[in-house]
Amino acid sequence: MSALSPLEPTPSATTANADGVISAVVREVPDKVSLDGLEDRFDARWTAEGTYAFDRTAERADVYSIDTPPPTVSGSLHVGHVFSYTHTDVVARFQRMRGKRVFYPMGWDDNGLPTERRVQNYYGVRCDPSLPYVEGYEPPLQGAEGKSVKAADQQPISRKNFVELCERLTAEDEKQFEALWRHLGLSVDWTRTYQTIGQDAQAVAQTAFLRNLARGEAYTAEAPGLWDVTFQTAVAQAELEARDYPGHFHKVNFHAPDGTPVQIETTRPELLPACVALIAHPDDERYQHLFGTTVTSPLFGVEVPVLAHPAAEPDKGAGIAMCCTFGDLTDVQWWRELQLPTRSVLNRDGRLTRETPEWITSEAGVAMFAEMAGKTTFSARTAVVDALRASGDLDGEPVPTQRKTNFFEKGDKPLEIVTSRQWYIRNGGRDAELNAQLLARGSELSFHPDFMRVRYENWVGGLNGDWLISRQRFFGVPIPVWYPVDAEGQPVWDSPIVPDEASLPIDPSSDVPAGYTAEQRGQAGGFVGDPDIMDTWATSSLTPQIAGGWLSDPDLFARVFPMNLRPQGQDIIRTWLFSTVVRSHLEHGSLPWSDAAISGWILDPDRKKMSKSKGNVVTPMGLLEEHGSDAVRYWAASARLGTDAAFEVGQMKIGRRLAIKILNASKFALSFAGEGEIRLDPAAVTVPLDRAMLAGLADVVDAATEALAAYDHTRALELSETFFWTFCDDYLELVKDRAYGGGEAEVSAETLSSRTALALALDTMLRLFAPVLPFATEEVWSWWRDGSVHTAPWPVAAPLRAAAGGEARLDELTAAGNALAALRKIKSEAKVSMRTPILLAEVAVPAASLAAVEQAVGDIRGAGRVTGELTLREASEGEGSVDVQGGIVVVRSELGEPEARKPKA
Repeated sequence: MSALSPLEPTPSATTANADGVISAVVREVPDKVSLDGLEDRFDARWTAEGTYAFDRTAERADVYSIDTPPPTVSGSLHVGHVFSYTHTDVVARFQRMRGKRVFYPMGWDDNGLPTERRVQNYYGVRCDPSLPYVEGYEPPLQGAEGKSVKAADQQPISRKNFVELCERLTAEDEKQFEALWRHLGLSVDWTRTYQTIGQDAQAVAQTAFLRNLARGEAYTAEAPGLWDVTFQTAVAQAELEARDYPGHFHKVNFHAPDGTPVQIETTRPELLPACVALIAHPDDERYQHLFGTTVTSPLFGVEVPVLAHPAAEPDKGAGIAMCCTFGDLTDVQWWRELQLPTRSVLNRDGRLTRETPEWITSEAGVAMFAEMAGKTTFSARTAVVDALRASGDLDGEPVPTQRKTNFFEKGDKPLEIVTSRQWYIRNGGRDAELNAQLLARGSELSFHPDFMRVRYENWVGGLNGDWLISRQRFFGVPIPVWYPVDAEGQPVWDSPIVPDEASLPIDPSSDVPAGYTAEQRGQAGGFVGDPDIMDTWATSSLTPQIAGGWLSDPDLFARVFPMNLRPQGQDIIRTWLFSTVVRSHLEHGSLPWSDAAISGWILDPDRKKMSKSKGNVVTPMGLLEEHGSDAVRYWAASARLGTDAAFEVGQMKIGRRLAIKILNASKFALSFAGEGEIRLDPAAVTVPLDRAMLAGLADVVDAATEALAAYDHTRALELSETFFWTFCDDYLELVKDRAYGGGEAEVSAETLSSRTALALALDTMLRLFAPVLPFATEEVWSWWRDGSVHTAPWPVAAPLRAAAGGEARLDELTAAGNALAALRKIKSEAKVSMRTPILLAEVAVPAASLAAVEQAVGDIRGAGRVTGELTLREASEGEGSVDVQGGIVVVRSELGEPEARKPKA
């Protein structure tokens, strides 16, 4: 295949002779070029012609597969999505032009909490699983966008009705998302889309879970875990955000057997009834005499031991801490390692239990707890502090402080630690061998940029528990198990009933396990379904399997997995990237992909990360319509992977200028063919200046190819753009007269050389820019070539070097361009038209550039309108400045009369 031919030429306008020389017929170049309307026109054409359709007959070695991030369908995209998805699309287009069959699907992440919240506000409803299904239900609202409907005003509906509304709204959102992606020019195969809540996705997620369960990698446990009281769901370690939260330090006295006070400091005095021990550092001399003894809690009179643990901090507060079940994650660590009893007083709703705990037996303690029972933690704290003040066990008044507290990343209240039954998948947090294996997987993975690798390693190395995957929500993939109910009517949690894989997907809240009848649900001797769903990452961690057809299309899966690329944001390395590695390691014994491309963040004018939650995002469709998709893509591609970038409309304007210049420069290059034929014959390039230009372009092709292969799209764009402007500013101006040919009936060898060089350069540069500016380059390609520029082969340097004759260098073109600039400078200083003839000019040229300028003197004379004597000599020391025109200076000149303006027609 010729490097200068389309990938699959059609026999209309582009042909090749026996020597492989390509001939192209210019069809029609518009009188006035424009970027307007290109997005819709070419999207329709690409769809009709299947330009980006994946060739599923390709062998794995010929495939480049991408694990495309499925955007969360819960509202609107923002400009940060455009930024990162453009990076992926540049890679996809480059690999396609390199001859790979690119597997580039699109998914929609439409399950989980964001969708539920949007549905609640959009339709004014909330889910109540106890209610029956209503056929043909219509919600009270139809689009309360931008409003938050209070829970009290939301209409309760059944789980099935609620899920139906989730599916209805996400289907509408997906249409809008696809329209925007198409307008941006993503070269996605739109016949290959999936939903993370779709039937195939549910089957994949449930099958993987059941296999995890069968191998002992998934398990259920009653254990303390982080709990969001607002959303009423458990929260995984990866979903935490540490935020400052106002509180107070309280100095509280416990009592030793002899009555001596033992003072602790706490921000959670309401958890005094849950206290199980006081903990100090084993080397702290202040408490050596207390270790092994007990103290009594104030107000409640419960006896608790004083124990030693190295995690206690002697220099923090009093150096001795109250361990409660549970106030924070340190309490959990002490409880587990010191094998302390569980004395939980906090319910899932964030309120204290209504029943007095059995370990509180004193009359005063029972009375005190009665004052706290059923209250929020805030109200209970007030009651306890008042009582401590009255009893004299509060030393001084509470001192205000800011403390770091864990929040659910989507929540606005501090998380509590509640004991509940949850499902987990082993991820190395409690298994040193598995942890080491997952670290090894990280070392096998190529990160782009490589410094992002440390984020993976730090996360895996810092894990302190397994992956909590169950959520107490409604819209998501159900945990696919049931439980037998014993004779007393209690579920037997440690004996789950699992379905056959062939029956998946299933919903245990409505489906019945084999061997039972629907009437036995919830009855003694019958069964109950697991009420929980999997968290969104438990499904999203399987996107390679879902998109690749792991279960539904094993032949396809063998052609695309393990995938080549996972593109994603830096903030979800700990969640999406790591969890996908975990699932692939456990199921397939391999990495899910070979490379990970990590995008940076978009920053607002105040240098803050753009996010929906902060309300500082910019929606992209207006930008795309105002500046054009190529311009916005240019801005995105100007930022390197892993680097935060400012939102800059100015950069988009530069991109639009570049795209328009490509159209205009291409129009000029093709203008010499008229309706005739252009032969891309390297042998026709004979003039040194033309060869120098092509040699410089060959260097750009090599360097840009190397950059893109290393996932450095920004470097490739910089190289191509810098050369393009040199081409426009210097080469086009220099060869313009020669290319026109002076109206000669017979085309001279010199004229043919310039025209051929122009065509070769245009053919190459269109393909260099195609991954970043798909619409402008496709527009020009349609003027004179068959097929699509996006399925044409990526340019290679060899034909250009052959045309250049081997020794030509770009600096020869630069030197000639500097000489022309020096001649034009004298006209600018004289404030006359550039068409003013120069009757005489003496030009001093640095020795290093003199030969190149002498070689191009004919083009310099024509472009500079030099009609009289033009003398070139070597510049003496001190003549000219290397910072201006490369040290070339006109030392003597004479201008003719300015050319008369032609009267307007």
